[in-house]
Amino acid sequence: YKRFPNNLLTNLLGVWQSIEGSSQSVPVAGLAYYVSPPQSLMEIISDPIHAIFYLTFILTACALFSKTWIEVSGSSAKDVAKQLKEQQMVMKGHRESSMIRELNRYIPTAAAFGGLCIGFLTVVADFLGAIGSGTGILLAVTIIYQYFEIFVKENGDKNASLLF
Repeated sequence: YKRFPNNLLTNLLGVWQSIEGSSQSVPVAGLAYYVSPPQSLMEIISDPIHAIFYLTFILTACALFSKTWIEVSGSSAKDVAKQLKEQQMVMKGHRESSMIRELNRYIPTAAAFGGLCIGFLTVVADFLGAIGSGTGILLAVTIIYQYFEIFVKENGDKNASLLF
C-alpha cells in the first residue's frame, strides 16, 4: 500500500492506517476492511454494513470450505457408500447407486451446516472481543481435541476416563 498509494486497484484492495504508538496498521477502507472483523461492539453499531459483510463472508467461506473438505478428505457420499459396503452394511431398500444418491441428499447439507455453525462461533467470538481472534480460539480447541482423540486411540477408553 505504501509503495502505490494512488493506484486504484491497491485502494480497492485496502487502505491502511497506522495505529498511534504502534507499528501495526489496520484497514480503514477497501476489501481488506470489509473482510476484517469489527474491533468493538460500538463499531458494529456505527457501521452495520461492515459487520454484515464480514458475517456473510465468514459464513459463506466456512460453508464452502466444509463442502469442499468432504470431497477431499474421503467423506463424500461415494466414499461413505463404499465404506458401508466394505462393512457389509446396507440401507434398507437401496442399491449402491441409489444409496449414493440418498447420501448425497444429506452429507453435503450436513457439512455446509457444520461449516456455518463453526463460522458463526468464530464471528460471535470476534464480535464479543474474545481474547485472541475467534479463528484462533477455534483452531486451539480443534487441535486440543485432536490430541485428546489420539490419546484415547493409543491408550484406550478406560485411561481416557481418568482425565475427567
